[in-house]
Amino acid sequence: MNTLQISYLLAALSVPVVLHFHLLPAAFAGLAVYVLTAKLAPMLPLRWGSLTQKVALAGIILFVIALVSSICLGLWSFLRGHHGMANLLNMAAETLENLKRTLPEDLTAALPDTVEELREQITSMLREHGKNISSVGISGVKTFAHLVLGMVVGSMAVLHRFNKENGFPPLASDLHARLINLADSFDKVVFAQVKISALNTILTAIYLAVVLPIFGIYLPMVTLLVLLTFVAGLLPVVGNLISNFTIVLISLGVSPMVGVASLGFLVVIHKLEYFTNARIVGGEVKASVWELLCAMLFMEAIFGMAGLVAAPVVYAWLKTELKAKRLV
Repeated sequence: MNTLQISYLLAALSVPVVLHFHLLPAAFAGLAVYVLTAKLAPMLPLRWGSLTQKVALAGIILFVIALVSSICLGLWSFLRGHHGMANLLNMAAETLENLKRTLPEDLTAALPDTVEELREQITSMLREHGKNISSVGISGVKTFAHLVLGMVVGSMAVLHRFNKENGFPPLASDLHARLINLADSFDKVVFAQVKISALNTILTAIYLAVVLPIFGIYLPMVTLLVLLTFVAGLLPVVGNLISNFTIVLISLGVSPMVGVASLGFLVVIHKLEYFTNARIVGGEVKASVWELLCAMLFMEAIFGMAGLVAAPVVYAWLKTELKAKRLV
């Protein structure tokens, strides 16, 4: 077995190891630092001296680490804090109680009785193969330590990328090639998904904060609903279902007509997401939407929510490696 084959074997083993031991947040944090630094570093002037460039590169790495850390803390605060999802769930619980008093018995029988049951129904698919949402690793001191170590590893890896003074040994060179392909796949998928989520969030914000108020309709917690749309939208396809369900439920709490209007608007947005996914994500990795969906279903069945989140990146990485060997 040569070094190239060993590098492919280690790369293949890394995926189940990272997902099994809940290291996905650390891996994504490290890749984010790697990709962002690799994008910013070429902006350094070539006329600078070697020492100055190294100091500037270190400054870029520290800036990127601070940026990624801020984003992680913001997401954690929103998902786990008392003024984020908790408030939305409480509002959803109140809406359910009101709906049970006004809707026919045949319909109310299908509605969840408590906020915990609502949470269970929203995340039933995501939790089928895991204990809870925290299985992805978004809380706890241990996960914070993993994030820090992941960013440190990512910064050290990107330093090696720009270190052209010494060549790599054969195995290290092949592993570095695998890392570059993984980073490129992460760059294409994740940042493309950010664009899609941002587009959906802007359209949803216009509907909630502009269109509805024009007709004298004001939904509660619009800011939180917009934030939920962006955060959930980072999870391809399934994330939009979660945010859309919440928006429609809150809209029903205002009136049935507002609920129907919100449902109609979000159906249009959901159809638009398929188009944008096909054009943005599919265009970046040269994959159809059905390919990404199959990869997501397959990895969700094996690894739960972590597999669902990692699937687009892993599939894009696999396809990149296959294309490099002219196999697809």
